[in-house]
Amino acid sequence: MIFNEELANGIRVICEPIEQVRSCAVGVWVGTGSKNELPDEGGISHFIEHMLFKGTQKRSAQDIAAQMDGIGGTINAFTSKECTCYYAKVLDEHLDIAVDMLADIVQNSVLAPKEIEKEQGVICEEILMTQDSPEDLAHEQVASLYYLEDALAKPILGTEQSVRSFGKENFQKYMARQYIGQRIVIAVAGNFEKNKLFDMLREKFAHVKKGELIKDEPNTAPGGSRFLGIEKDIEQIHICMALPGTAMDSDDQYPLFVLSNALGGSMSSRLFQRIREERGLAYTIYSYPSCYKTAGSFALYAGTGEQQAAQVVKLMLEEIDDLKAKGLTKEEFVRSREQLKGSYLLGQEGTSSRMNALGKTLLLLNREYNEQEAIRRIEAVTQEDIMRVIPKVLDIENLATVCVGKLKKQEKEIRALLGV
Repeated sequence: MIFNEELANGIRVICEPIEQVRSCAVGVWVGTGSKNELPDEGGISHFIEHMLFKGTQKRSAQDIAAQMDGIGGTINAFTSKECTCYYAKVLDEHLDIAVDMLADIVQNSVLAPKEIEKEQGVICEEILMTQDSPEDLAHEQVASLYYLEDALAKPILGTEQSVRSFGKENFQKYMARQYIGQRIVIAVAGNFEKNKLFDMLREKFAHVKKGELIKDEPNTAPGGSRFLGIEKDIEQIHICMALPGTAMDSDDQYPLFVLSNALGGSMSSRLFQRIREERGLAYTIYSYPSCYKTAGSFALYAGTGEQQAAQVVKLMLEEIDDLKAKGLTKEEFVRSREQLKGSYLLGQEGTSSRMNALGKTLLLLNREYNEQEAIRRIEAVTQEDIMRVIPKVLDIENLATVCVGKLKKQEKEIRALLGV
């Protein structure tokens, strides 16, 4: 059974007791990410995520690490385009320590100027690392190219210039606007006593201000075909295509998941079999959907040799055309749907996965997570649903493509294939 409650300051709490385990996973989900940043705040959500581990009024950065290591637990965080999450996983007997530590870093971090200066260097190195990873660079740039001026186009890490510009006042101003009760969800999954947990959360998070909730603007992609070539002296050309996708919780979401599995989501998928297994043209090739609250995209990726890039693009486009003309075979459809169901269920067996599902669903969709509903929606997908979704998502008139590598010999042919 899942329990939820809203605290006096607007924080929503959702928890799922699982008596047969010995662990507890706790997450503090904040409804802000790179898409919520103002023009001069690029990367500040991610920077704050780093800074909250650099010391509080009662714990140094070393204390945070040592105390969590001392109880055999883990603590970490991540920033996405729509949210930031601080989370810990511990033995059930140490749940109070995890809650106290998460509450401490979210509310009492000192944001010391010396630590800010050091972390500027760390994050700039992280940005440079992305620039040095052509696969990561292709994925980041295709999102920016696909969404263009929309807030979802913003890079999560920001830029070296923006990161170097931040000081303590910038962080305090942003947190006062975004780290408010109405934008926070606390999710817990594992072995705990419900009443004791809720009493603990009321006490530890009492100082979070309710704040004034500013509604997010809906996100949209502008449409149209676009191409970006990034010249790099590397051995492969990295190809990333972004097509229209679906928003979270839309009627088309689960059909798209099944379609993605069949096209490039597994070793039996069309792209993997045709381009890697039959032709030997790529080691890594796959597809994936990215679903946000009001928008989404569907990406295809391949890394291949300099001389083969145009051929791989041609084959990827041929698979898209074939799906648009014929759809999935019955065998492909059944296998893909069962794979999706199996991987989903296996992924939900741990307390961390359960906590993530609870927190993300309540934060972004404003409703309770329901595993049985998700399974029903997977099982309800039909081949007719796939045929309905295919022309919406496999729309090459709205295709954004990024290629990274030595492009001088291949770019003209690739552009001709793409019609851009």
